[in-house]
Amino acid sequence: MEAKLQELTDKIYREGVERARREAEDIIAEARRQAEQQLAEAKREADHLRTKAEEEAEEMRRNVTSELQLSARQSVSGLRQEITNLIATRLLNEPLKEAFKDKAFLQRIIEAAINNWNANDSQAGLAVVLPEKEREGLGQYFESRTQELLSAGLAVTFDGRLSQGFRIGPGDGAYVVSFTPEDFERFFRAYLRPQADSLLYGEGKE
Repeated sequence: MEAKLQELTDKIYREGVERARREAEDIIAEARRQAEQQLAEAKREADHLRTKAEEEAEEMRRNVTSELQLSARQSVSGLRQEITNLIATRLLNEPLKEAFKDKAFLQRIIEAAINNWNANDSQAGLAVVLPEKEREGLGQYFESRTQELLSAGLAVTFDGRLSQGFRIGPGDGAYVVSFTPEDFERFFRAYLRPQADSLLYGEGKE
């Protein structure tokens, strides 16, 4: 009887130990499976974050490169325009100012403007405005032709704000056409700039 009881006790013990071992193995296996799953998820998340970071870095690189290229083009364009303006100014500014200092040259321009003024626009007469500093020079010239000018309905006045050249328009002041070195410079610059660009930078050439 005692031997059978001992045998039963041993059997129960062995079965308990075996069951505990299997449960422990199951727990370990489940823990390993969960750990592997978490590791895989962590790896996927890390890969996603790395890919996103690389894409953002590439986009930033493209943006910076684009901005640098745009800035460089604007700088080059600004420099080219400045050089062209300097050349145009050098070619036009001083020669025009010197030309307008020539009294005979200025007289011829004024006479040409008066003679070519549209008669249909002259019903209100014609007004010429000269620089105040030219009162002694050009003023005397026009005074010598007072009778002729008055019969043509021409009035000559002087303006201290005008440094060189002259302004002309109908006597009623409806509008004024300005003939100063600056006006001619702007006019000629429009034609000179494309030629300067072509000579300096080869633009317009095939």
